[in-house]
Amino acid sequence: MTDITMLILADHEWFREQFAALDYLQAQTPNDETALARVWHPLADKLDVHAYIEEKIFYPQLLKRGTEDAEGETLDAIGDHNDIRDGVRDANAARVGTDQWWAAVGRTREANDDHMGEEEREGLSDFRRTAPIGLREALGQQYSDFMAEHPTTEGLPIVDRDPEGYVEEIEADNPSEPRGRSRPDDFSLRIGSLKGQ
Repeated sequence: MTDITMLILADHEWFREQFAALDYLQAQTPNDETALARVWHPLADKLDVHAYIEEKIFYPQLLKRGTEDAEGETLDAIGDHNDIRDGVRDANAARVGTDQWWAAVGRTREANDDHMGEEEREGLSDFRRTAPIGLREALGQQYSDFMAEHPTTEGLPIVDRDPEGYVEEIEADNPSEPRGRSRPDDFSLRIGSLKGQ
């Protein structure tokens, strides 16, 4: 099994590689719609699926087990995810290779770069320090399974979320367990099955 924090980091590295591939194409063949789309469409889908599954399984557990600033980290992350989704939507609404498309891809990249940096310094680091390895591996298995089942966004509700509403909803689902106070040997995810979502 693999720790969820390592899987998220691996996705981050893949995102960086794909944006670098777009840089290369922009320098070599900026109007080759087919080549650009071949890189962009899988990248756009994975950005959205990655944010979706993080919001389903990672951030609820960070809120439950993280340090005193887990709420702030989560609020920032959900806001960042919204910015990334907005950029993806704008790029997907434009013709590939046009100035409008490149501008939207640039906004997406900037939002994603900011998010990855913060998440790597804060949320992922925090979770590695506070969550037991058994939980991180159980989440990693769910993450891997979900990503394998959802190579695209088809069938997933990709929508922006109100960051404060998201945190309130997660906290309302776990009213008897204050954040950061779960038993260290408790690996129950308390999130139910992700099948069909």
